[in-house]
Amino acid sequence: MANHEIELKFPVSDPTALESRLPELGFHLDTPRTFEQNTLYDTPSRDLRARTEILRIRQYGALWTVTHKRTDTQQNLAESSRYKVRIETETAVADGPALGQIFIQLGYQPVFTYEKYRTEWSTFDAATASTPHLVVDETPIGTFAELEGPPAWIDRALVQLGVDHATCLTDSYGKLFLNWKQRTGSPAENLTFAEVAAPVLAAAH
Repeated sequence: MANHEIELKFPVSDPTALESRLPELGFHLDTPRTFEQNTLYDTPSRDLRARTEILRIRQYGALWTVTHKRTDTQQNLAESSRYKVRIETETAVADGPALGQIFIQLGYQPVFTYEKYRTEWSTFDAATASTPHLVVDETPIGTFAELEGPPAWIDRALVQLGVDHATCLTDSYGKLFLNWKQRTGSPAENLTFAEVAAPVLAAAH
């Protein structure tokens, strides 16, 4: 079943300090810090990217999921510029590697891998009668928090957390990685801990 995903990221300089405040603000820990690996698939000519779509297989702990995301052409332009808005269809699968092989046989190929350690929190928001989420993602290029829920709740959560909306990001991790590569000149092709750390390790020796 497809649903609208509305989210906003912001950089986190002190994850411990952020997470220590969350219970006071009504958040409950859903999933402790867990390793996550994501692989994006596309055709050799990058047809999905040209249509602003992604096809992803994710391993999060022992759980495998497959996800398709696309932009919402009917979305309000002001809202879509202020938040990251996507139509997401996602389901759990029993065997991620086997599904990856099926994608390859159908003409898709792995084009980008990104990794992180994710901690998931949630709360109940009576004003919108929803259960929004906050996740903390430790990536190879920095730590980010991601708020997912109704726009009104996201705005209130930012105020509660003391986060300036001007510092928030709607970029995907792929886009953040490309920006980081441009700034650093890194030869890494994937946002993985091994690739991002490799030049630093090489220089140290």
